[in-house]
Order: sequence, then C-alpha cells, then structure tokens
Amino acid sequence: MKIDFAPRSVRRTLFHIHPAVLALAGLGVLLCAGAAIGGWQLIEQKREREHQLQHLRERVAAISARPVEVARVAIPEAQAAFVNGAIMQLNLPWRELQDAVLAATPRSVALVAMEPDPRKRILKITAETKSSDDMVAYVEALKEQESFSDVLLTRHEINEQDPNRPLRFQLEATWLAR
Repeated sequence: MKIDFAPRSVRRTLFHIHPAVLALAGLGVLLCAGAAIGGWQLIEQKREREHQLQHLRERVAAISARPVEVARVAIPEAQAAFVNGAIMQLNLPWRELQDAVLAATPRSVALVAMEPDPRKRILKITAETKSSDDMVAYVEALKEQESFSDVLLTRHEINEQDPNRPLRFQLEATWLAR
C-alpha cells in the first residue's frame, strides 16, 4: 500500500512516470513536429506549382492569342512545273495501262517501247509485226480495251535493213482518267 500525502506537482508526476513512457512521448512529439514540417513543405510546393501553372497558362493564352505568321515561300515556276510533272508520273496508272496493252497484244506483235505522256494522257506505243494485217488487228484490239478512249496509228515503216523486214509502227492510245 502506498501512502503519499504530498501535494501533486508536475515534478512529482514526472518523477513517478516510467522513463520508457517519457521516451515514447518525446518520440511522439518529434514525429508530430516532423509531420507538421513535412506538411508545411508540401503546402508550399503546391502553392509554387499552382503559381507556375498559372504563369504557363498566361503564356499559352498570350501565344495562342497572336496570329501565327507563316512565311510565304515563293516557288519558282520551273520548280513547280517539275514537281507537278513528277507527281503526274507517280500518279500514272501504270498497272492498268500495262495490263490493257498486254491483254490486247497477240503473239505476232512485239512491243518495242511504251512512253506515257501524263499531261495529255497519251501512251505512245512502238511495236513490230510481220504483216500490216497484224498491225491493223492490234490497233483494233487496243480500241476495244476499256482503259483507252482513242487509239491512233501515227506512223509505220518497213525495216529494210533487217532480213525479216518487220513492219515497225507507232500508235498513240489515249487513256481514260479514273
């Protein structure tokens, strides 16, 4: 039994508290102080980021409010014509034209050259055959192809230097734009 008639004081109360409890209380106070400091730092960082974000929004608004100035580049006429010609060459329906010519070409006709003119949509064909009947039949066969709207025989000649004397001819086939 404990009998203690002395009045209570802070000093006496602290004297009777176990040292481990005091150490834990001190540690708790330190942790609370550390948490308070960390929270204060986070609040300051948040304020700084909000300030930066507001500043960036103002800059973006100022930049987007001004009209964008695009420098006009003068393209020389020769360069524009060259580029347009290259684009026309790239857009040429080669596969369709080649398929149409090969479908109409019999074994008796030998193709020598095919030269496209994309501006006029004309395909110049040079071929050889043994007889004029084969040449006329070939022109008619090309006219029947759906890819061509018009086929014209432009010239023909017999090659006297060749012992077989083939008939060389040129024709122009106008293809349809699709």
